[in-house]
Amino acid sequence: MSGRPKLILASASPRRLALLQQIGVDPDFLRPTTIDESPEKGELPRTLARRLARTKLEVAAQAVKREADLDGSLILASDTVVAVGRRILPKAEALEEASACLRLLSGRSHRVYTAVCVGRAGGSVRERITETRVRFKRLSREEIDSYLGSGEWRGKAGGYAIQGIAGSFVIKLVGSYTSVVGLPLYEASSLLEGAGYPVRMAWASVAV
Repeated sequence: MSGRPKLILASASPRRLALLQQIGVDPDFLRPTTIDESPEKGELPRTLARRLARTKLEVAAQAVKREADLDGSLILASDTVVAVGRRILPKAEALEEASACLRLLSGRSHRVYTAVCVGRAGGSVRERITETRVRFKRLSREEIDSYLGSGEWRGKAGGYAIQGIAGSFVIKLVGSYTSVVGLPLYEASSLLEGAGYPVRMAWASVAV
């Protein structure tokens, strides 16, 4: 794909990288960012997702400015927030956090917000936010304990990974499945194309 801008993914998430590769987009560089992801007082889930994605892009852009060979590169950043009503669920790191999330999500609907930002260092930023509704079946204590034992929940927003075992918990999903995984592909590809990145150029060489 010569003649295209270099692409930087501002994330260490293997899920986001795999999703981009699924549509033939292979970032040239990974520039994971470390930021405080704590919600501000009274902050709504949608607002939090947008703020974190933009902050990740801005932090990555500052790092890129110090690397002359990355001048003019496009940066893609994203963040996913899981919420029940206005209550924002954590990205579970402790067993107790994941257990609390699963008990809260059991037998009810929740919403997943994923914000995607694409831009260049010092340039304008394009963004999209998706909202997906997900309903879980009622989980038994044995199901929760077994899922916790899998360790799949670790580091996941809401304490679960829909692309794994937890996919069997989902009764209904309205919106974008890939957004719940971590990157809405329709929105991401649209933003990249709009910013001058030729997403479709590599499709002829993608094996099915």
